[in-house]
Amino acid sequence: MAIKSLSIRIDDKMLNKLHVVADYEGRSANSQILILIRNLIEKYEKEHGVIVLNTDDKK
Repeated sequence: MAIKSLSIRIDDKMLNKLHVVADYEGRSANSQILILIRNLIEKYEKEHGVIVLNTDDKK
């Protein structure tokens, strides 16, 4: 599994709040974001079925 990098734009207030939540959970902000994304995908797949990826996709 390749690890990709993603850059996002986020305002200071939201980023600071993310750090507070991540610290409370004992995680880095990056790890907290990955958990949020994973939970979102799991929820989506429960409602809509498994996401099938085309192995030829470059994204």
